Amino acid sequence: MRELALVGVVALAFGLAHPPELHARYNIAPMTDVPVVRISTAGERELVRMRWGLVPRWAKDPSIGAKMINARGETIADKPSFRTAYRRHRCLLPADGFYEWVQVGDGPHPKKQPMHIGMKDGTPFGFAGLFERWLNANGEVLDTCTIVTTDANELLRPIHDRMPVIIAPAQYARWLDPAHADVVDLIAPCPSAAMAYYPVSTRLNNVRHDDAALIESVTPQASAVEPEHEPPSPEQESLF
Repeated sequence: MRELALVGVVALAFGLAHPPELHARYNIAPMTDVPVVRISTAGERELVRMRWGLVPRWAKDPSIGAKMINARGETIADKPSFRTAYRRHRCLLPADGFYEWVQVGDGPHPKKQPMHIGMKDGTPFGFAGLFERWLNANGEVLDTCTIVTTDANELLRPIHDRMPVIIAPAQYARWLDPAHADVVDLIAPCPSAAMAYYPVSTRLNNVRHDDAALIESVTPQASAVEPEHEPPSPEQESLF
């Protein structure tokens, strides 16, 4: 996943009451902090940071979050891990791109080619998310979130059968406001016509790499070449 850095753009796109503190990130791994837009106790939209990997309030061990980076949209209204957050704690995760991996080549050891996916016009968007607050025995707070997923649209289906739910800007208010209980219609694939993807470097497979070069378009052959001074990058698992 990627994080937006243009503070003014983010504030305007998500209707934030106050400009957020952000810095550019290009390679965000699960179980690390991510920016989240939610409704504050004052009733305004605010941007805060939470750990990516939801920990339900009833969990005994916060490590469960590693298994909760995604929430299937088809079951979040009923699944114990997500149903309370779906009713009360919906949020948006701002981004202007995300990654998925497609298998390329034949033979016993095929490679996985990372693809950068976003809007055709490069505009920012909001992933549908859920969040929760977990307290340990000492009363220490851990705020965590997850990304809602759905079936892939026609464009992305050759890459993966799932994709994150992307909420249209006109529907941000409905998704964020728990007073709107009926939002199931928003859990749907983003239209293919609005999106595009292209191959990027396999440097992305190493979370130590976090720079703008990761979003530059490359040919698959070039992206498979590892720098001579670095060991081969591990194969990245799908995030969605």
